[in-house]
Amino acid sequence: MHGALLVAGTTSDAGKSALVTGICRLLARRGVSVAPFKAQNMSNNSVVTPDGGEIGRAQAVQALACGLAPSVAFNPVLLKPGSDRSAQVVVRGRVDGTVSARSYQGRKAALLDVVTASLADLRRRFDVVVCEGAGSPAEINLRGSDIANMGLAQAARLPVVIVGDIDRGGVLAHLFGTLAVLDPADQARVAGFVVNKFRGDPALLAPGLDQLAALTGRPTLGVLPWEERLWLDAEDSLSAVADGVLGRPAPPRGSQWLRVAVVRLPRISNSTDAEALAAEPGVAVRYVTEPSRLEDADLVVLPGSKATVSDLRWLRRTGLADAVVAHAAAGRPVFGICGGYQMLGTLIRDPHRVEGGDAEGLGLLDLEVAFDLDKHLGNPTGTAWGEAVRGYEIHHGRVERSGDPPLLDGEGSDTGVVLGTHWHGLLENDGFRRALLRRVADRARRTGFVPAPDTSFAAHRAAQLDLLADLVETHLDIRALEHVINHGAAADLPVVTTGLAGSVP
Repeated sequence: MHGALLVAGTTSDAGKSALVTGICRLLARRGVSVAPFKAQNMSNNSVVTPDGGEIGRAQAVQALACGLAPSVAFNPVLLKPGSDRSAQVVVRGRVDGTVSARSYQGRKAALLDVVTASLADLRRRFDVVVCEGAGSPAEINLRGSDIANMGLAQAARLPVVIVGDIDRGGVLAHLFGTLAVLDPADQARVAGFVVNKFRGDPALLAPGLDQLAALTGRPTLGVLPWEERLWLDAEDSLSAVADGVLGRPAPPRGSQWLRVAVVRLPRISNSTDAEALAAEPGVAVRYVTEPSRLEDADLVVLPGSKATVSDLRWLRRTGLADAVVAHAAAGRPVFGICGGYQMLGTLIRDPHRVEGGDAEGLGLLDLEVAFDLDKHLGNPTGTAWGEAVRGYEIHHGRVERSGDPPLLDGEGSDTGVVLGTHWHGLLENDGFRRALLRRVADRARRTGFVPAPDTSFAAHRAAQLDLLADLVETHLDIRALEHVINHGAAADLPVVTTGLAGSVP
């Protein structure tokens, strides 16, 4: 095999990331030299690459599916929203300013050269590159400056497959309409469709897919079923839905459950930190957005935030700040990660107005933090509670003073009840996670809770990748997909019209 493919979606969260991950994993299992690529990602879920850059978490997971270490080449442009109208721009792994939605449009022409150069380099080094689009290619108001969907497909001469989420309803209209609003040159790049998250009788869907093929001249390459076992490594915080239990928790090994409440901050970042806890038998993890949900929690987690000061104000406005303080005062554990750790201190200083000014913390830790202009990125290792651990750091905040015992070797805080660290990924260390659960169970007097001795989060994640590959292998026409990768879209595909040409002034 030799070629490339762009997976576009009818909407955000249609299944682009999952489909790219599954294809990458399947090809890698078959011995194909394959790499992922997303020209422009918008997400506050990110990781640090071995060379110290920052990319979207989805591309790091896709790299893992390929058997590769994360690289800035896989995601050359990352946008990290700090508000509804502004985002930090990360180019080739490094912060390159802050933009508004409008001002960013003017930067895209230069960034197109960056992303096409990165993609060309990957195509020289790998037999196959599977690219993921961003949002939807049907955002025709943005087509002139697009660098992630059809703009990239045209610049790099990529065939395109469009995936739609049938669980939302209206998938046939979504697929047809997405194609129909594209101009003829862009339509010529679209080779076919994939339906995602189907549950029901395939025989009932088949006539619709036949009609879609008749209307568009393009086949549906497969229908991926709804699979409830898939839940790890969500692309972004849109998937961190409040109140529902995260994942599919296995029954407890003992007689009691532990209950974990993760505060669903408005600008939550690296929400995937909570997933390691949710992988444990007998641990029920929920994202929460109002104070009453903390009432019966054994552990409260304050996760990372892209807008720590703003989210701290939100905590106070909603009453969650008081609820977190009361939880700790009752001797029940609170665990803060990165921005959540900073919120637990006494003072956040912001001399450069990185986030708009100073703020008082919740006062649960004897900790003062100052925001630097430059972001700190790292992949540290160390020990915590006698366990070897590793993690990654992505933050502007720097500890100026800490009067509490450290959680790790010279890092973080541990008062016994309130804990915190700047390290993301700490909970993915199996030994540390089990030790934390034992402490939480002891504090909650849940003597019937027994930490599972054999949970491997790395193995859990690998099983999810293999499950995705199995779904792709079973439910997609792999021969047709390989033909598209090798040869591109067919040359004689028809142009689809909506019948509305000329009706818009």
